[in-house]
Amino acid sequence: MNDALPAPIPASILVVDDTPANLQLLAGMLKTHGYRVRPVGSGELALRAVQAEAPDLILLDITMPELDGYEVCQRLKANPAFAEIPVLFISALSGAEDKTLAFQVGGVDYVSKPFQFDEVLARVKTHLELCRQKRELKASLERLRHLESLRDSLTHMIVHDMRSPLAILQMNIEMMQLKTEELDTTCRELVTNARYSVDLLSDMVSQILDVSRMDAGHMQLQLEMSDLEAIGRRVLEAMKPLTGRKHLSLSCSEPLTVVCDPDVVRRVIGNLVGNALKFTPPDGEVSVRIDRNASYACVSVSDNGPGIDAALQERIFEKFAQLDGPMRRAGAGLGLAFAKMAVEAHGGQITVDSQISKGSTFSFTLPLEQALS
Repeated sequence: MNDALPAPIPASILVVDDTPANLQLLAGMLKTHGYRVRPVGSGELALRAVQAEAPDLILLDITMPELDGYEVCQRLKANPAFAEIPVLFISALSGAEDKTLAFQVGGVDYVSKPFQFDEVLARVKTHLELCRQKRELKASLERLRHLESLRDSLTHMIVHDMRSPLAILQMNIEMMQLKTEELDTTCRELVTNARYSVDLLSDMVSQILDVSRMDAGHMQLQLEMSDLEAIGRRVLEAMKPLTGRKHLSLSCSEPLTVVCDPDVVRRVIGNLVGNALKFTPPDGEVSVRIDRNASYACVSVSDNGPGIDAALQERIFEKFAQLDGPMRRAGAGLGLAFAKMAVEAHGGQITVDSQISKGSTFSFTLPLEQALS
């Protein structure tokens, strides 16, 4: 049994020059270094040769009758099937404008005649290696995209299957809450906390599925006229089990009704408030403020927690972002990524203003004039 690996296929080089002596010299020297060489004597023949079999690299003369090297290169670059083939110009033209034009039409290098073959060979090797690395990088990127797609599909499937047992758990806890008068104070608190936790987990499941749908452009918002203050108060009521000694408040400068998906906006505010509570000191404060700002409603969630370093603030809205140290607040997974995507789906924007040791304010806007779909 022969376990030897097959010999690599030599790179294919198309040499284009209307001067037979140059053509013969270049082709002969390249062949002695193991390359597969196809010499052609005109621009038209070069285009036919590429159509018949795409080479790995092209050495191209400029001054040729009927179809010069510039035109040949332009036509190749205009065709997506051949646009990635590196073109090295070899020409007696030595003016700066000639070289500039060669690069403008898509050439990757320029060698002046009379040429030194060692220089030509070095540049050929360099560009073939760069081309090989580019192909490998592209292939790696495709593999990563495929693996990411598989991961997302698996996550989506698992999370989707979690909905049924969660719904049963929610129903059972709701039934227990109907009988709270039969429970002592400790048991009532435990049931309340369990209800909060299962609701939070249900929101997380919906969040993961919604991020996946938003990425694919498949999520449809259920728009309706909504009272922002009522949505905010619903969030604060649900957050009570998390507050402890922390002070949680909501203020609204004026009644504000916007066209939005109230459940999605509730989850956005809930993510921001939950994130703020998690990193606020035991006796700290978290405030939610709702204001009108020109043609937008603005919702701000402020805390007096550790703050986020300015260098890290751009990353906090990324999916699965992980931040080290006291700014690890944004490294939980999809909460802030969902918030950003959901706000932008409504036509708004989300921002963060934060200073180390002084706390953070997350703000998002929703347009006041958005029409019902």
